[in-house]
Amino acid sequence: ILRGCASADGSFQHSSSSSVMGSQEDAGRNPWSSVLGTDEAEVPLEEPRRLSRDQVFTLISTASINFSSMICYSILGPFFPQEAVKKGVSNTIIGLIFGCFALFNFLTSLILGKYLVQIGTKFMFVAGMFISGSATIIFGMLDKAPKGPVFIILCFIVRSVDAIGFGAAMTASFSILAKTFPNNVATVLGSLEIFTGLGLVLGPPVGGFLYQSFGYETPFIAVGCVVLLLVPLNIWILPRYDSLPGKDSFLKLFTLSKVIFLCLVIFSLSSCLGFLDPTMSLFVTRKFKLPVGYVGLVFLGLALSYSLSSPLLGIKLRKWLLVIGNLGTAICFFLLGPAPVFHIQSHLWLFVLMLVLNGFCLGLSAIPIFPEMLECAYKNGFEQGLSTLGLISGLFSAMWSVGSFVGPTLGGFLSQKFQFEWAAAIQGLLVLIIGLTVGAFYIVETMQTRRTRSQNINDADNEQTLLITRKEHK
Repeated sequence: ILRGCASADGSFQHSSSSSVMGSQEDAGRNPWSSVLGTDEAEVPLEEPRRLSRDQVFTLISTASINFSSMICYSILGPFFPQEAVKKGVSNTIIGLIFGCFALFNFLTSLILGKYLVQIGTKFMFVAGMFISGSATIIFGMLDKAPKGPVFIILCFIVRSVDAIGFGAAMTASFSILAKTFPNNVATVLGSLEIFTGLGLVLGPPVGGFLYQSFGYETPFIAVGCVVLLLVPLNIWILPRYDSLPGKDSFLKLFTLSKVIFLCLVIFSLSSCLGFLDPTMSLFVTRKFKLPVGYVGLVFLGLALSYSLSSPLLGIKLRKWLLVIGNLGTAICFFLLGPAPVFHIQSHLWLFVLMLVLNGFCLGLSAIPIFPEMLECAYKNGFEQGLSTLGLISGLFSAMWSVGSFVGPTLGGFLSQKFQFEWAAAIQGLLVLIIGLTVGAFYIVETMQTRRTRSQNINDADNEQTLLITRKEHK
């Protein structure tokens, strides 16, 4: 990972919060030029240097939050829907329990992203981890609650608190990474998605195994304790980042059409993942008669392909990856059931294959989004600093949360009304529409860029001809 980060497009500078940007500007290079795709560097690149101590510690800290947050989030998938059904909870309410996590994550990300500088990135990061770990342990005690409304209300409360901690930690994490590695945002994010995928990979099988072996409480207590043990580690190693508050706002971000379309992509991807949380385990156990312990292994197909493909996709930024990934995800959801309109018989191997391809397509779309949003913001006059990074991080997390709320909520409702096969097809149709819309936007943008470039060349030629004519007259 470190070699991949160091070789993308230049050397890393020793990074305190100020020296990362300052040293590169002194060398005559805009520190964001690699993200924005500009060619402002006139000074030859220096030989790659080793990562500084702060950079290594930042990678360790962000890797720990990526892993721990995802394993906490994904551990519920294989067994919680069945446990909730025993407590008298309907499929629709199960979807809402999964979805409320995203709703509170959305609100938290917007608020904390705006006030990231005032609160402090390190404090937000560490406090978020502590809250998330504690809420995970408490969630493991809810099997002692009585059936019916009491159990449902407690599930909503604890999941909401967990979402607040998760949103705080992830918002701070994105900003810290972009601040520490300004020349390599896509590469570093892609590399660290290995740990996101690892959390998604280990969560379902570990959760399913511990549940089947020791009962409902053990998975949550074990994972929650691991998260809490990482808190003092991050207090010790995570560097402190200070900055002045900026004047930009979320409202100004939403005036940019490209940001709006990128938000649609984020929404479509997260809604797809959220859709599977309350529906996939019930479908697999019903359709293929798999025990709970094996359901977790089915989740591996999606998470493993996503985690392995992410670092490869982060090396080169391509906006068309967003469109291709979205369209590929739509096709995978059409064939996940498969949709009855195709008259294809459902098989376990086909289901797992679609999950594997779906994970790859999700990585194809997800990795370029954050650098693309940064590019758009800086090209439209946003300040280059931690305040803008907080806005971008908060917006990214917030839109991801909107999709994570709509996905399980809509998935639980549609599965109850129309069965999983039709529900997955409807979800795929939503992604297809968004993919085609974003593709049309990029086609128009590319045509406008080429037209502007051609006009500039013609203006330059006309000006040069005019100068030559004047010289001849003289």
